[in-house]
Amino acid sequence: MVGKLEWVPAEQGRELLAAPVAAAVTDGVRVAAIDPELADTAAFCERYEVPLEISANCVVVAAKRGGEVTYAACMVLATDRADVNGVVRKHLGARKVSFAPMDEATSLTGMEYGGITPVGLPAGWPVLVDEAVAAAGDVVIGSGLRRSKLLVPGKSLAALPGAEVIALTR
Repeated sequence: MVGKLEWVPAEQGRELLAAPVAAAVTDGVRVAAIDPELADTAAFCERYEVPLEISANCVVVAAKRGGEVTYAACMVLATDRADVNGVVRKHLGARKVSFAPMDEATSLTGMEYGGITPVGLPAGWPVLVDEAVAAAGDVVIGSGLRRSKLLVPGKSLAALPGAEVIALTR
């Protein structure tokens, strides 16, 4: 299928998913086990021969305005970078946006750092999906755990609860 991985339907590999991801995953999603030491995108793509162009990263941001903090997820292809201080900040109507601290991101999502995914995020969180991700065929994303990856159609990410498709990169 994609890279040197054994992909199985997610419903057959639930032990490879973080609990909130297992509860939210839909038909058509596949999962593959990986070495957790190779969960970071560059190392993963090199070892498992997955092109960067079909890998997507999820970053959790904390948007602040008037003492209130709102969390959101941003999905971009591994070849791109989200414009957090420009596009994301303006879209969320925040005074300041920064990457959420690791301990906050993991405790709020119930996922492992380096495996956070937009599937199964807390209700009400905006999920900003870059246009290139939404237009892609299948993309490889995190599973909520560092020891596996999901293979998901880009259009499925655009259909997640709270998802908005926008141009996240400059």
